[in-house]
Amino acid sequence: MRSESLKVIGPYKGGSGYDRLTRAFVREFVRQGVRIELQDLPGWSVPLPEHAHSVFDRLTRPGDADTVLHFTMPHHATPEPGRRNVNYTMFEADRIPTAWVASAQAHELIALPTEAAIRAWAESGVPETKLRLCPLGVDAAYFSEAAAPAALATADGRLLTSFRARFLYIAELRPRKNHLGLLRAWIKATTPEDDAVLILKASVFQQHVIPQFQDDVAAMQRQTGRSLVDAAPIVLIADYLPDDLIRSLYACATHYVSLSHGEGWDLPMMEAAVSGLALVAPAHSAYLTYLRENEVYLIPSPLGPTRFDGQLGLEDRVFFDGLRWWHPDEDATAEIIRAIVDGTAPPKGSAKERIAATYSWERAASDLLAAIFD
Repeated sequence: MRSESLKVIGPYKGGSGYDRLTRAFVREFVRQGVRIELQDLPGWSVPLPEHAHSVFDRLTRPGDADTVLHFTMPHHATPEPGRRNVNYTMFEADRIPTAWVASAQAHELIALPTEAAIRAWAESGVPETKLRLCPLGVDAAYFSEAAAPAALATADGRLLTSFRARFLYIAELRPRKNHLGLLRAWIKATTPEDDAVLILKASVFQQHVIPQFQDDVAAMQRQTGRSLVDAAPIVLIADYLPDDLIRSLYACATHYVSLSHGEGWDLPMMEAAVSGLALVAPAHSAYLTYLRENEVYLIPSPLGPTRFDGQLGLEDRVFFDGLRWWHPDEDATAEIIRAIVDGTAPPKGSAKERIAATYSWERAASDLLAAIFD
């Protein structure tokens, strides 16, 4: 058991990725004996009812910690004078925004989950002496537990579990997550007669995003001359789902697929892996940290200038304009999907046991505490 004390500032009441990792790290810090003063980062996300008056609120009493750990993007971290400040963050391109390089000067350490992120910071001008590699974890026990599949159906009433090939993607609606690229590949790969379905669980934090996405999908169909009705069915879920329903969603699928342009980590891909799903992922950034070629259908993903199609994603433009991210090959993706649907794709091994053994939150918290204190 450790005896350090630590002030943690980060979102913990909402459903974003940073909320989830703040809760996971803090829970494990406490279990390992660290005295925690927890301060919410207001304005980051919409508080969820299930996290109101939670056990985390009992950790908000002011303490005397010498070190402040900020779980957030650098421009949201406000270093506290007279204390050691550490920023746990990430990014999804081959460089970081120029302003973030200046922000790093106020922190003693920058903790990052992948070697790709380490390179992005270092090659942008942040001294390597400030950088620490601290991977994230996954709750393997919870997400590998048997769960009843979600009782969801297509628009015509057919249960999702009745399809032979069921592809799932969980991601916030924003350009970096590349939903349009996945839809283009799906339209190219499938037909309405295929025994396959694509399930899109979209996180939506601002209501204007849905109509923007709908307009972008309509424009994509006009530009390609292809229609969603000419493909296998697609089910879009835009409501917030708690972890127990997300676990049921994994139980509903056979494959997890991402066409993201870049990832700091991608918690759902890890959860899908320990849930036992077959994986389809771009060969870039975080995915190359925890996935192995014999365990995943890897999509070639060359690095190139960021591009933004359609109306969606002003936030991404602010951070990614002028940088480079990865462009998953949509033709190669369509070939992989087609082979899976046909039953001709070469079998892949399961990443479940290896990831469960390697990427626990206990180990993630221990590694981060060691980077901060040892």
